[in-house]
Amino acid sequence: MLAPATSPEAIAQFFQQETEKARSGQQPLAELFGAAETLSSANQPRLTVELYKIWIAFSDANPLAYMAYFNLAILLRRLDDHAGAINALAECARLEPKFWQARINLGRVFEDSGFLVKALEQWNLAVAGLSGVTAETLKLKLLALQQSGRVLEAAERFDAAEHMLKQAMELRPDLTESTQHWLALRQRQCKWPVAAPSEYVTKRQLLDGMSPISLALFADDPLFQLAKAYRYNKTLVGRPTIRPLRSPAECGETAGERLRIGYVSSDLREHAVGFALVELFELHDRSKFEIFAYYFGDDRPADETQARFKAAVDHWTDIAKLDDDRAAMEIAEDRIDILVDLNGYTKHARAGVFARRPAPVIVNWCGYPGTMGSPYHHYLIADAHIVPPENELYYSEKVLRLACNQPLDRKRKIAWDALTRADEGLPQDAFVFCCLNGMQKITPEMFSLWMTILRETPESVLWLLTGAQAVDDRLRELAAQSGVAPERLLFAQKRPNAQHLARMALADLFLDSFPYGAHSTAADALTAGVPVLTRPGRSFAARFCASVTRAAGLDALVCATFDEYVQKAIAIGSDRGLAQRYRAQLAQGRDASVLRDMNAAARRLEELYCDMRDARDADALPVPDLANLDVYYEIGAELEIERANLLDDAAYFAAYHEKLEEWSRRAPLSPDARLWRR
Repeated sequence: MLAPATSPEAIAQFFQQETEKARSGQQPLAELFGAAETLSSANQPRLTVELYKIWIAFSDANPLAYMAYFNLAILLRRLDDHAGAINALAECARLEPKFWQARINLGRVFEDSGFLVKALEQWNLAVAGLSGVTAETLKLKLLALQQSGRVLEAAERFDAAEHMLKQAMELRPDLTESTQHWLALRQRQCKWPVAAPSEYVTKRQLLDGMSPISLALFADDPLFQLAKAYRYNKTLVGRPTIRPLRSPAECGETAGERLRIGYVSSDLREHAVGFALVELFELHDRSKFEIFAYYFGDDRPADETQARFKAAVDHWTDIAKLDDDRAAMEIAEDRIDILVDLNGYTKHARAGVFARRPAPVIVNWCGYPGTMGSPYHHYLIADAHIVPPENELYYSEKVLRLACNQPLDRKRKIAWDALTRADEGLPQDAFVFCCLNGMQKITPEMFSLWMTILRETPESVLWLLTGAQAVDDRLRELAAQSGVAPERLLFAQKRPNAQHLARMALADLFLDSFPYGAHSTAADALTAGVPVLTRPGRSFAARFCASVTRAAGLDALVCATFDEYVQKAIAIGSDRGLAQRYRAQLAQGRDASVLRDMNAAARRLEELYCDMRDARDADALPVPDLANLDVYYEIGAELEIERANLLDDAAYFAAYHEKLEEWSRRAPLSPDARLWRR
C-alpha cells in the first residue's frame, strides 16, 4: 500500500510494474482493482485512470471488462471529464446490457452535461429492463424512477414527473424521498386533494413522507409542524455529533476582537432570501462584527446581488463541494461565535453541517418559516406578531425578536416605467385582485373563498402567478365550476425581477393565501404600493404576512376570521375610493414604516447577537425543548390535520389534550412545557 506521502519515485515504480502486468492481458480484474485502489489512496487519480485504460486496451476479451469501464467512468467523472465518463459508461452498457447501474450512472452524467433528454432515455431503459423482484433490482429501479421524476419536475413536465414519482413511492412507501417530492409536485400543480392515498400507499405513509415545508403549506397545525421538524431532523441527520467541534475554552473573543458572525446559505444571490438580506449585510457594523458568509448555492455566474454580498462581508467561503464534515471543520477553524442558518429545511439545506456543532451558538433565521426541532439550534429569530409569547410552545428554540422579521433591500432595482396593464393582459377598468405567491400556496379552501369574492365583485379579476399551462387551465376550470367566468382568472408570466416588482403596482389589492401566506412577496407588494389583505393563523408561515402588513402600517387589513377576510375583500373590491385610501395610507407611511427601517433592524439584530454572546459566556445557552415530540407526532398524524385550518385555538388545543389523555392512559407520559404538564 502506498501512503499519500510516498515519494514520486516509489509511485512511478509501482505504476510501472502494474502497467506491465496490465499490458500482459493476463492481469486478473481483482488485482487491477487492488492496484487502482493503491494509486487512489496515494492521491494519484490520473495515474489510476491511465492504469485502467491500459488494462482495457489489452484485456478487451475479458468477460468482466465492463466492470473496468464502470470504475474508469467513476474516476473520469470525479475529474470532471464528462465526455470520457459517457464513453466509458456507454461501452460498459454495451458489453453487459443487464448491468443497469451503468445506465443509471450514464443518465446522471448526461444530466450533469446538460443533456436531459438523453438522461431520461437511459433511466427509462433501466426502468423497463429492471423486471426482477430482488432487493438489488428494486433498489436500482427506484433510483431510476426518482432520477427521472426529479429531472422531469425541473423541466416542468409535471404530469410525467408525477407518474414516475408515484411508481417509486408505491414501490417503497416506507422510503420518504419519493413521497416528499410527489406531494410537493401535487401542491405545485394544485391537484386536490394533495395527499390522496392509493391501494399501495396509506394516508399515514403520505404524512410520514411529507416534508416540513409541504406540511406548512397543507395545515395550520404548529404542534404537528414542530413534531414533524423533529422527526425530519432525525431522519435527515441521524444521531447528531455529541462533542462540539470547539471546546468552551476555544470560545469567546480576546481583547479587541470583533464578534464573529457566520451566515450559512445557498441563497446569497438573486433569490428571495438574497434580496431580503443584502442591504442588512451592508449595514452591519464591521468595526464590532466580523462577518463570514458560507455559500453553497448552485454553480452559476455571480450576479449583482451576490457581488454586493461579497463586498459586504469580511470573508466569503464557497462550501458547495465540501461534505458536511469538511464544511463544519472549515467553519470551526474560522472560530465563529454565532452561526446563522439561513436555509432551515428548504432546498439545498445543510442540516448536517449544523449537527456537527461547528460554533457554540446556532441560530435559525430568515430562510425557513418555522422551528427546526433540532437538538443544536439554540435560537429562533422572529417578531412579536409572528411568535407572540403565548405561541412559544410551538418552537424548540428560544425565541428572540426583531421589530419586523422581514428585512428588505431599499436599493433594489424596480423598473417603474416598464409595464402597463395592457402589457400584462389586465383589463384597464377592472378591479384587480392578485395573489402572486407560488401556486403551491393555493389550497382548495382559499380558492373557494377567492371565488366567493369574485362572484360578489362582478367587475373584478384575479391575477395569479402562472404555473404550467395545465395548472392554469385546471384553475380556470375550477373557477367555472364555482360560477366564475374562467377568463376572469389571469396569469402573470415570468418577468425579470425589476419588471416583476414594477408590475405588482398594476394590482389593486393583494389577497394573501392560507395557511402558508406571503413572505417576501408581501413585502414586494407593499413596496410596490399595493395593500395586502391577510388572515393570520397559529403557525409561523400563517402569521408572517400579518407581521409584514402591520409593519407597513396597514393593521386594518389583518383579519381575525375568514368571514372578515371575505367581507373586507368584497368591500374594497366594490369601492374604488376605499381601495385608494388604503393605497394612499400605505404610500404616506412608506418611508417611515417599521418595514423599511433597515438601520434599526441591523442594530437590533446586532443587539441580539450580543445577548447570545453573553448567554454563551455565562454558560446560559438555552437547551432545545424536544420533550414528548414523538408522541405529538403520533397525535398529529392521527388527527385530520386539514381540520386544523378551521379550528379556533380552544378547539385546536382541546383536540390535542384529548389525544394526550388517551396516550397517557395507555402509558404515562412525562410532563412537558407544552400541553402535558401533569
